[in-house]
Amino acid sequence: MNILYVCHRFPYPPKRGGKIRPFNMVRHLSSNGHQVTVCSLARSEAEAEEGRGIAPHCAGFEMGMVSNPVQVLRMVARLPSLTPSSMGFFYCPDLQQKVNQLLSSRKWDLIFVHCSSVAQYVAHVRDVPKILDYGDMDSQKWLEYANYKPWPLSWGYRLEGLKMLAAEKRLARSFDMGTATTRAEWETLESYGTGLVSDWFPNGVDAQFFCPDETVSYDRDTISFIGRMDYYPNQECMFRFCRDVWPRLKAVRPSLKLLIVGADPSPAVWKLAELDGVTVTGSVPDVRPHVRASALMVAPLNIARGTQNKILEAMAMGVPVVTSRVAAGGVDAESEKHFLVAETPDDYARQILRVCSDDDERRRLADAGRARMLSNHAWPRSMDRLDKIITRCIQQFHENKGQQT
Repeated sequence: MNILYVCHRFPYPPKRGGKIRPFNMVRHLSSNGHQVTVCSLARSEAEAEEGRGIAPHCAGFEMGMVSNPVQVLRMVARLPSLTPSSMGFFYCPDLQQKVNQLLSSRKWDLIFVHCSSVAQYVAHVRDVPKILDYGDMDSQKWLEYANYKPWPLSWGYRLEGLKMLAAEKRLARSFDMGTATTRAEWETLESYGTGLVSDWFPNGVDAQFFCPDETVSYDRDTISFIGRMDYYPNQECMFRFCRDVWPRLKAVRPSLKLLIVGADPSPAVWKLAELDGVTVTGSVPDVRPHVRASALMVAPLNIARGTQNKILEAMAMGVPVVTSRVAAGGVDAESEKHFLVAETPDDYARQILRVCSDDDERRRLADAGRARMLSNHAWPRSMDRLDKIITRCIQQFHENKGQQT
């Protein structure tokens, strides 16, 4: 099949959440013999140069070059309108022109869009089966942000969430099928009551790349957190963890160390390194050595949509995870059996000390977590679900078309 694939971030290199899912879809579809053409945005020449690495994994690609200052102006221009500012941020006239040229120059068997903010590029198309992967349901993310931001930012995020919610419902009428990342997100999509046929398929983890390394010994006194540190949910959870949990841990186990590993820390995040035992690394070439050398990884996120890839990756490496209930919801695993869940600062301290002080318990969680990733979150399993969804969408499209003629 000829597949036009549109996504909000160029899906290469697959080093962050917004790129990992689309990259694995593109790679899978291409490996199955489909001709996949990728259309997305690049915000700098460096990002564009990196993005061109997608070439071996697809039949072709088109890139729209944008700059953040211009995109911010496009966001602001949409504030007084019903259009979400997010759609302004991800709109590029040059990319729209390239998409239009592709649509008019060849026959397409399927259009697949990852992220509702870029559905605008193909919303007008009616003669090709279309799937919109809502992913993490962006409207709900903005509405959650509003609960953590001070006025007037809280008002702005709530407005954006409501505008995106209305847009998600409108887009449902322009696509033949919708998908989400988790069952919870799928249930949210179903609750919209739009009549859109929908399903879900989970994020996976590359269990060969993220694997245990028996040559590396872990430090019983080191815990780690992994994630981009310019991303607000990651920042918020580390500020809260260091304020509420870290003093409790140090009071019981003074030798404990916390590694905060991730690109682009804000000045406030860098300042966390002034706390006793806390290290902020900034960008690192490979997160795996840092995770493998730690007794466990924490993921105490209060704002978490979809699947937290950091949790999948740590568990695949055989490193126990202590996480929040909301972040755990996107992982197909059981609390206590495959990972540990905490809600209060005392819960976190208790669960973390439980792992750091008991080698057998750590080994049990490590083995169980790795096995669960292999059985329930391997990419081939997820891509099998995707294949069935695509087949269902195309069959349904042609059946409906036949009924109309």
